[in-house]
Amino acid sequence: MTDIEGSCEPRFAAFREVFAGLLGTCDVGASAAVFLDGEPVVDLWGGYADVGRSAGWGRNTLTAVNSTSKNMTALCALLLADRGELDLSAPVAVYWPEFAAAGKQNVLVRHVLSHTAGLPDLAGLAAVEELYDWDTVTAGLAAQAPEWEPGTAAGYHALTFGFLVGEIVRRVTGRSLGEYFAQEVAGPLGADFHVGLSAEHDCRVAPLIAPLPLTDEFAAGAPLGADGVRRESAGPAVRVRDVNSVAWRRAQIPAVNGFGNARSVALVQSVLANHGSAAGVRLMSSQGCEPAWQEVFRGDDRVLRTPVSWTVGFGGFGGTFGWGGWGGSLVVSDPGARMTVAYVMNQMIDRDRQDDNRGMELVMAAYSGLR
Repeated sequence: MTDIEGSCEPRFAAFREVFAGLLGTCDVGASAAVFLDGEPVVDLWGGYADVGRSAGWGRNTLTAVNSTSKNMTALCALLLADRGELDLSAPVAVYWPEFAAAGKQNVLVRHVLSHTAGLPDLAGLAAVEELYDWDTVTAGLAAQAPEWEPGTAAGYHALTFGFLVGEIVRRVTGRSLGEYFAQEVAGPLGADFHVGLSAEHDCRVAPLIAPLPLTDEFAAGAPLGADGVRRESAGPAVRVRDVNSVAWRRAQIPAVNGFGNARSVALVQSVLANHGSAAGVRLMSSQGCEPAWQEVFRGDDRVLRTPVSWTVGFGGFGGTFGWGGWGGSLVVSDPGARMTVAYVMNQMIDRDRQDDNRGMELVMAAYSGLR
């Protein structure tokens, strides 16, 4: 059995057991955390940071969390709205005038945050390296026409979400999404989470491990469209080796290139679960958190090909909200219980070949500690 380090309040013993079971079976290295009332009640890690199992996963190990990054990007927008600097119901073009082109004058900020803006694809982009050019990508999005009338349908904005929200944040604040997050969220909270990663942290990164028997060529390919066929214009297919590259770490791709561990993910998202504060820091008002759990769309997602509930920035799951990342990372927040659960790992699972319930098993186990 892999050694587990960290802390766990006795009432969350079932959570620790589930985590131990994952490390003893399908996981190589991972971290898991539970925050309650904005404070940590579980902070666990264990296993190995590399596929060769030669380096241990430490307290401060970081890894790529892929689309779990969207939770952080959405929080930045809600924080700006809470501070009166961004109107979620205003047209995007109020802040980004060029965006009004090609019939997008009525696309609202909340449409972008709820995957209903009609811009799920990065048209014309073929190589991952093109994602690293912020100005070119955002100019392309400003010129694109929406695929449907904004607000009437949803389609997961896998990569475009971060560029759209990030450019709105940049137009409002003059700072990149990564800079704004670092200065206004991570800094005040003391959260070790990064949207894009600087060189000083490279030594702490646990590379993602492709699902067996696949290799680092394993890619997040173009998702299915409404007709059930692959979306050829969805943009470049991101491979595991891309996510593990230095170029990816240095870029700004706010939908998908966040780096952290379960402690930092749970800490940041517990701000919303705890109605505006965490770790003794009041980051926003209680009212400003409410869009995170208020449903704005329910129905079939045209990209994911499954029924979904979207809030302003998050997936809605009954009375909870959050989102997960390619390969298995996950964060779920419950504002009623004021609880956030996060799971971050390096061993990916290909959901096309195998069910991946790791994160949800931990979420369900966390509720046993509330009884």
